[in-house]
Amino acid sequence: MRKHRTPEQWQTLVDQQRASGLSAPQFCKQESIGYASFCNWRKRLAAPSTEDSAGSGEASFLDLSSLMGASPSSGPGWNIVLSLGNGVELRLSQNG
Repeated sequence: MRKHRTPEQWQTLVDQQRASGLSAPQFCKQESIGYASFCNWRKRLAAPSTEDSAGSGEASFLDLSSLMGASPSSGPGWNIVLSLGNGVELRLSQNG
């Protein structure tokens, strides 16, 4: 029979696993927890709580303003290459 745990109970289990020094599979076996469920909850609890992004993948933003140079007089001199996989790259360049 499957137990239905609350998010708080899962958080306690995640914390216990981290403190135990056991790997996640070892901990799950010891506690009779489904490994896939444990990993799913560990990921859910580690991410910021955003209900509307469920299932759409993790969206995050990176502030690239620090790449623009320490002072305005130094001028923009950035070149950004994003490797998207399968040999696809997105290159962003700006000439001073």
